Amino acid sequence: MASPAGRDDPVQRQKLLRLRGRSVAWLPPALLLGAIAAADWNTSGAFRMISWIVLVPGIAAAICGVWGTAVLACLSILTYFAVDRSWPHQYRTGLPDFILVAVGSLLAILACVVRVRGERRMLHMQDVAETTRRTVLRPMPAGWGGLDHAAVYLAADSEARVGGDFYDIQPGPRGTRLLLGDVQGKGLGAVEAAAALLGTFREAGFYEPTLDTVADRLEVRMLRHVRYRAALGRDDQDRFATGILVGFPQDDRDTVEFVNFGHEPPLVVTPDGVRGLPPGHGLPLGLAALTTDRPPVLTAVLAPGETLLLVTDGVTEARDADGVFFPLRERVAGALSADPGTADPQRLVEFVRDGTLRHCGGRLSDDTTIFAVRRRTGGGSTADGTSQP
Repeated sequence: MASPAGRDDPVQRQKLLRLRGRSVAWLPPALLLGAIAAADWNTSGAFRMISWIVLVPGIAAAICGVWGTAVLACLSILTYFAVDRSWPHQYRTGLPDFILVAVGSLLAILACVVRVRGERRMLHMQDVAETTRRTVLRPMPAGWGGLDHAAVYLAADSEARVGGDFYDIQPGPRGTRLLLGDVQGKGLGAVEAAAALLGTFREAGFYEPTLDTVADRLEVRMLRHVRYRAALGRDDQDRFATGILVGFPQDDRDTVEFVNFGHEPPLVVTPDGVRGLPPGHGLPLGLAALTTDRPPVLTAVLAPGETLLLVTDGVTEARDADGVFFPLRERVAGALSADPGTADPQRLVEFVRDGTLRHCGGRLSDDTTIFAVRRRTGGGSTADGTSQP
């Protein structure tokens, strides 16, 4: 997952102000304190600059802790008093500038207290957001469900760690199931809907014997979630989710089953080129009442070594400065022509991520998920302990 610029500013600043594991944040204001005192000592009485010492606690408040700022503020006051008293009476800056330094030091300490509390609150909120992200988009071990997999998630909101995009792999007794989708809308409502769908998928994907039953369970869960939100007085009446549900049968390693809920069809990426899977023509989750037809379960060939590439519309609808959509299939095909190794899941998602960001100039208009999987050579193990051939 990419971290938007500026999110970790307090953490990065603390890293820059450490030397061999020890904080040196006090060093810049301390050097400035010494420089001002030395300069004032070596200038004539017609150009006194000791009152500039008020800058020292102000700078300390921006980079030091509360106690460090307080110590430097006290040193500033003492230094001012000592240096000013060393001059003859007619050259002393006197009480007004002393009050300036004292009041400035006090305000700097108060500002540091506010800054430190704000940074702690922000870091706490980042921890909460990271926990939410790991709950919705849980980390998956290498080879999970007998699949080599790689994923990139980019949140359009620079302050969010998770949005309406979701994905997961669920191994089970009848093979491995995969779900990728995009909840309509943004904000916490979309995150809640994504979490509800993933919770249902993780159970139904394991227990249900057929993929169409898993699809039915997801549709029911979306409808229940919308009704629940409506009962709370939340305006989720039009909430729906597009998605792709994929099954990797345990007894047939050359095919995949999939159900398309109004989502962009996946691409099959091989060292020799790119081909698309059939669209499926299913309606998004939550809109089943608009038709009497269930979304069909389709079957496609996926030979060993072929990679399945799934993306959300943050990729396919990324536009450049001229409003041109990102040509995903053409770009991937061109990369494969130059280097067939691009079909590797990890390299593939990195290539699509970098290409998307370059195409839109780094300005994402929607949450973006890139997910690539292929059957692992030599098999793996499922969540229930059975081995995959």
